[in-house]
Amino acid sequence: MIFLIIIAVILVIVAWVVMTYNGLVQARMHTTESWSQIDVQLKRRNDLIPNLIETVKGYGKYEQGTLEKVTQLRAQVADAKTPQAAMEASDALSRQVAGIFAVAENYPDLKANNNYSQLQEELANTENKISYARQLYNSTTANYNMRLQTFPSNIIAGMFNFAPVEFLETPAEEKEVPKVNFGDNGLGD
Repeated sequence: MIFLIIIAVILVIVAWVVMTYNGLVQARMHTTESWSQIDVQLKRRNDLIPNLIETVKGYGKYEQGTLEKVTQLRAQVADAKTPQAAMEASDALSRQVAGIFAVAENYPDLKANNNYSQLQEELANTENKISYARQLYNSTTANYNMRLQTFPSNIIAGMFNFAPVEFLETPAEEKEVPKVNFGDNGLGD
């Protein structure tokens, strides 16, 4: 009788270890999958940018340095070795692309160009998808990291060397409060 109880306890412990281990593997896989969703959207944006650059280049007055910077940043995103490095380059690229759109406001012919308008819309949609995918990544990362730190799964995580995953951070310049100035139009300072 005691032998059967010992066997039952061992089987329960083994089953618990297997279930906990598999749960940690699944959580890690969800984190990996959510990063791949970001990667897919970054590639989509990188594929759209050459078309945007070619469209904008047709307007010779456009600042060549900005277009070169976009090309360099696009390459940095593609060559990034870590999620954090990819997102840092991606954030810089997003700011440059936004700069293209802002300056393009001064070129009515460019704004009226159908190809430019379609590219602008596609890039805006892709930026929204990247934003959503970042949120998903941080959510799955939080779930995975929480499993690594909570008892009793932290025991299994330690035994099998599960490592925590870093969150994607918001760049410092995006955290700053924008300065709004309405000037002398009577609306305030």
